[in-house]
Order: sequence, then structure tokens, then C-alpha cells
Amino acid sequence: MLQLKTAGFKALDNFRRDGIFPPQWQSIDELEKVANDSAAQFLDERFRVSQELGGGFLLQELLDRTLRTTENEHMDDRNIPEFEKLELVRALDRQNAMMQLYPRYVELLIPLLLDIAERKKGMARVLELASGSGGLALALGEEIKQRRLPVTVTGSDIVPAYVEAGNSLAKGKKIPVTFRQLNALELNQAGDEEYDLVVISQSLHHFTPGQLAVMIARSKEHTTTAFVGIDGYRSLLLTCGVPIVAGLQGNAAFTLDGLTSARKFYTEIELDMIAEIATGRRDHMVSCSWPLSVLTVRF
Repeated sequence: MLQLKTAGFKALDNFRRDGIFPPQWQSIDELEKVANDSAAQFLDERFRVSQELGGGFLLQELLDRTLRTTENEHMDDRNIPEFEKLELVRALDRQNAMMQLYPRYVELLIPLLLDIAERKKGMARVLELASGSGGLALALGEEIKQRRLPVTVTGSDIVPAYVEAGNSLAKGKKIPVTFRQLNALELNQAGDEEYDLVVISQSLHHFTPGQLAVMIARSKEHTTTAFVGIDGYRSLLLTCGVPIVAGLQGNAAFTLDGLTSARKFYTEIELDMIAEIATGRRDHMVSCSWPLSVLTVRF
């Protein structure tokens, strides 16, 4: 219900017809502003189109507008101590394990990594951004270890406590994964290091459209093959369901974060627009693997 594809596609077609999409940019700073402005203009145009369509289209638009939020999750609050943030990301890891999401992510990524390794005749190098305490990177590393796959995994996050926790878990479980401190928006700080695949999971909604566009553009500078972003599918069902599942852990802050996250999930059309703005091309794909939206940007 919250994808609003009919009104969304018509709004985007109007932008293309009027020659205002995709917008042009010259610098990374300009890209962030351009992407944020385009995303806001798109929502305004979609609202106008929904008014023209009337009936159920307008009701869905009004519902979406009521649910949308720009509030930050607790785990993104700079004033919260790192040990409290670590508790929140560990709660997320437990939830993902309970819902068997990490095997789903691994299943999505392994074919692409094996294809890269085959074409290179060597190791496929994957970098995970905003990896939290490392659940996905560790699950991927465990699969690679068991199957002896030609893949190296590096996890990263801006929070030192997450990096320390990830490296500790990898060492304790003897999983071949390394974690490093890295700002997902400043991959230029990675120096001359190059990867074949950049991945970010369950965190796209933590970033504004402009920040996500910057992340994709920066990834292109350090990645040979693709950027893959995985997040929740924007829907009324998940808006209700995510906080209910999160509430099973009895952590009020984590439960509220679940609700906030579900309200911030991007629609498929929004992800498509952000990728096109960042690359200037349409060489990408947005797909639904319920309950996930998967953005794959080829470089």
C-alpha cells in the first residue's frame, strides 16, 4: 500500500517530460543537496498526482504522509553512550537471527560474489558499510569459511565500539572477517584500497536521500563491480509488524527504533531515483525479496 507505484511512476514521468530529472551535479557536496531536493520535489509531485487521481490513491498518499518521519533512531543519537548503542545493535542481531534474515542476505550475495571471483580468476573482495556489531559480515564469513569460497570480507562502521565487538566475535569464532572504522559517507578515507562489492544492509533508511546518493557515488570510486543496498520493504504490514517483533525483546528503545525505521523505509521508486541521480545512468535494479527491498547498482 505504501509503495504508491501508480502515482509515483506518473510523477517521475512528469519530471522526465519536463526535463528536470535526472538533475545534474558537479561535486559531492552538490550531489547531496541535489538528491535531497529532488526527493522532496518528487513527494510533492506525487501528492499532486494523487490528488488528480483521487479516491483510494489520495487516501494512500495521505496515509503515507502521516506515517513518514525524519526522526532519528536512538542508535543514531550522538548523545547516547556507545555501550547503549551496542546493546541496540546486538538486539538487532538477535532479531535477525530469530527471523533468519542473515541467511537470506548471504543467499542474495553469494552468487554475485562467485561470479566476480570467476571473472577475476581470484578473490572477490566485499566491504560492508554500517555493519553494526557485524552480524551480516560474520554470517557471510562463516559461509565462506565452510564452503572455502574465494571471497574476503571486511566489515566497517563509524562507531569504534561496534568495530571492536565485531573483531572480537570474528576472533573468538575464528571467522575470516576483519572490521575497520570507516564513515560510510567518506569512502575516500579508504585511501587506495579497492573492493569488488560494497554492501549495506538494514541501514539505507538511516541516511537521507542525499547521503545515500553520496554513498553510492563514493562506492563507485572504490568498487570494481557493484553496490548492493538491502533494507525493509516499505509497506503498512511492516510498519505495524517491525515494532511488534522488536518489542519481543523487552527493550523500549529498540521497539521505538523498530517503528521509526519502518516509517522511514524508502519506496522502490525512491531508491531507483537516488541511484540514477548518483550515477547519471540507469544501470541498476531495484527488486523485492519480501520483506526486503534490494538495490543493485552496477559500476
